[in-house]
Amino acid sequence: MAGSTNRSSMRGGRSRRAMADINVVPYIDVMLVLLVIFMVTAPLVAPAIVNLPTVGGAAPQQQTPPVVVNIRADGKMSVRYKDDAGATQQLDMTRADLNGFVTEREQSHPDQPVVIAAEKTVQYDAVMNVMSDLKARGVKRVGLLVKSQ
Repeated sequence: MAGSTNRSSMRGGRSRRAMADINVVPYIDVMLVLLVIFMVTAPLVAPAIVNLPTVGGAAPQQQTPPVVVNIRADGKMSVRYKDDAGATQQLDMTRADLNGFVTEREQSHPDQPVVIAAEKTVQYDAVMNVMSDLKARGVKRVGLLVKSQ
């Protein structure tokens, strides 16, 4: 009988070891159950209703129409704007005239935007020079006018 206890080792068989792996199947089951619970309860949650205050008697702000500086391919410039009476005015001018016009216009209409409309063939530096002149004269809002496709 003494030989019967070591019988497996004599035959060359291996003894059985305890398995050290983690069984992840129960964790996956729990996660799937939680996922289903959240999917079912999410539509049931009422969205937050915010009661916003109203503003009484506030007049909408009137936008000042922009001054449009047109730069043509030959280098000549013109300015289109609306005067105080609301009539559209267009003046041909040089770069020096534009600087004087912008200085005067900025004093009477300080927040009026200026838009530069240049032809396709106008050099980039000509547009940037006009833009830097406008900024130097105190124009706060300068933009470029382009065609939408």
